Amino acid sequence: MDFQKEQLPNGLTVIGEHNPKAQSFAAGYFVNTGSRDETPEIAGVSHFLEHMMFKGSDRRSPDDINREFDEMGANYNAYTSEERTVYYGAVLPERGYKLLDLLSDMMRPSLRDEDFSMEKNVILEEIAMYEDRPNFKVFEIANEKFYNGHPIGNSVLGSTDSIKNLQREQMNTYFESRYAPNNMILTIAGHYEWQKVLEQVSTLTKAWKPSETKREYPKLRAKTGSENELEGSLKRVHVAFYAPGISAQDELRYAAALLASCIGDGTGSRLYWSLVDKGLVDSASLSHDSSDGVGAFVGYLSTAPEQLEQTTDIFKGELLKVEREGVSADEWQRAQRKFATSLTLRGETPFGRLMSLGAGYLYTNQYQSVQDVVNAVFKATPEDGQRVLSSKPFSSLYSFTLKP
Repeated sequence: MDFQKEQLPNGLTVIGEHNPKAQSFAAGYFVNTGSRDETPEIAGVSHFLEHMMFKGSDRRSPDDINREFDEMGANYNAYTSEERTVYYGAVLPERGYKLLDLLSDMMRPSLRDEDFSMEKNVILEEIAMYEDRPNFKVFEIANEKFYNGHPIGNSVLGSTDSIKNLQREQMNTYFESRYAPNNMILTIAGHYEWQKVLEQVSTLTKAWKPSETKREYPKLRAKTGSENELEGSLKRVHVAFYAPGISAQDELRYAAALLASCIGDGTGSRLYWSLVDKGLVDSASLSHDSSDGVGAFVGYLSTAPEQLEQTTDIFKGELLKVEREGVSADEWQRAQRKFATSLTLRGETPFGRLMSLGAGYLYTNQYQSVQDVVNAVFKATPEDGQRVLSSKPFSSLYSFTLKP
């Protein structure tokens, strides 16, 4: 597979991973914006805007967009996170140019008043729906508390009040600033002709104007200790755990991910054997989130109220034990093999490869093939894990509990 890159005169970066043997084509616009780039007055605007991008352009109505995706037989969607908003699709290679035309047109939406008012109600319903999901709500609350004023702790959905008060003019201002071509990456993967793609995209985006964009990188002053909140309708206890981690740009990010896997992977990890396998909890996990300039270990536990104290003690005990002693070579190797298998399986299709390719390039401005990442995972050593643990992250643990 070949990697290609071109920056257009307006600042739009186009990257591609060409696989001549692929039976499909995938493309996505990765916009370098999310909830961390919002102010309190416009909290939730990134996610709201994602919805509005499907509401039509000067060339297409909302029905046109949905119909054309269906006519292409596309697998398509979009998502918003704390750091990026992504619009993507996958089709057979002969329909790739139609997909690029549609996705590019969507990047310049009409943002009509009537669509804005209608979609606001949809967003408010979505917020209400997630309020009824305690395994989501516990992280929504804990995220803001742990990050303690750092913008990565901003809610992706925003609040009921922030969405109700949001004005279309505020969204338009945000769009003009953050959806500038120099703040986006068009990523393609699979079977395509590079020069034809560049010619098409250059024509489709020639009117796009660059804009000065920035992102704040304050120092993380993570919260520690334990807090809880009562939720009378609950039958189970839900606990979120956080500890300082490694950024997406740090060479130790693979070691941090492997450590988290050894401790809290869904099967065969320390938390699995000490809590899930023994029937003490219905769920216990630990993962590592590498973000732009900051990172965190994030854990979760769900159990019966009468077992809260015992299970949280076991959970914290496993973390502190690893902090003191590290993990065994056998545990480390198993985690490496799991990662390698997962990366390889996901990378076997252009659609699966698209997400890793685009997100990785946003963070590092560097290309890594699947094999490059697999090699990096196997290159990470238990000694690298000890380097991560040397700052004693789990001694600075924060936990937040939702309980009946």
